[in-house]
Amino acid sequence: RGVQAHRLCPPRGAGSSLEPEERSMEPPAVPEEEEEEEEAVPLSVAPGPVGCQLFGYVGIEAVLDQMKIKTMKTGFEFNIMVVGQSGLGKSTMVNTLFKSKVSRKSSQPGQEERIPKTVQLQSITHVIEEKGVKMKLTVTDTPGFGDQINNENCWDPIIKYINEQYERYLREEILITRKRKIPDTRVHSCVYFVPPTGHWLRPLDLEFMRRLSKIVNVVPVIAKADTLTLEERAEFKQRIQEDLKTHAISVYPQEDFDQDPEDRALNDRIREKIPFAVVGADQEHQVNGKRVLGRKTKWGIIEVENPAHCEFPLLRDLLIRSHLQDLKDITHNVHYESYRVRRLNESNRPG
Repeated sequence: RGVQAHRLCPPRGAGSSLEPEERSMEPPAVPEEEEEEEEAVPLSVAPGPVGCQLFGYVGIEAVLDQMKIKTMKTGFEFNIMVVGQSGLGKSTMVNTLFKSKVSRKSSQPGQEERIPKTVQLQSITHVIEEKGVKMKLTVTDTPGFGDQINNENCWDPIIKYINEQYERYLREEILITRKRKIPDTRVHSCVYFVPPTGHWLRPLDLEFMRRLSKIVNVVPVIAKADTLTLEERAEFKQRIQEDLKTHAISVYPQEDFDQDPEDRALNDRIREKIPFAVVGADQEHQVNGKRVLGRKTKWGIIEVENPAHCEFPLLRDLLIRSHLQDLKDITHNVHYESYRVRRLNESNRPG
């Protein structure tokens, strides 16, 4: 077929070297089947935006396996911060998320360290491994947030800590000879625990989320949702959504950062459920012959991983199974980038 194409369309500039007998106007005799095939398939196809079609297996998909093997060898970091008043179950929720005791360090076996109820941040780092994948998890707790009589500027230590991690990463990044892999201590997600009052958000909650949503990914949750009825929970969630919209507070996932229609459709479904009504438990109970995580009451057992009982599975999927890498990307490309630009502008300012 290629030979026939060259006979039909000689190259430009080559006509002067041909004899008159070879420049006949009549095309060579071609069978009817081949003529129909030539008409159906064009001689030349301009490359489109989709890309060229491969005629055999190249092995491009093996890049995914290479990335997986490299990640399994080196591991990755994930830093989460939990903020809320004492007694809202922050430590229990983190233990439930990762199904291990990651929110406390014990000085003696079987005992947990008692953290003082002051706005003094406590960071604990663990290495968690599951199916060959290693994750360096750092949990930052704020045990005394909002517990004082005067809570004015109680968010300052938290903002200072987050900016210090950005500053530490920036100093490593601008070195002439920097490390091949910069240690990442930046906070990727801040889970804010709203007390289950059943009313409106407190001024403290609004002011905290308004300030922190500009520098970190804030995910609000309704703590101890089992203290509310289903009707109270739905009304409280609707009021919180109205408060966030009225005060222009953009919590994660932010609408401005949706990449494509599929991401927007998925994140729209998540935004309808925020804040998640969660229940934390780190003890297993026997239910219908199965061991489940839950809270035992005299009315029954509240299964934390049952979507009919609470929305903990939605929070777990958001933080770990579906949006963990997106949390890290937005932290690096948006929040850290804003801090880096501001710091470099300050250093270049004369005087």
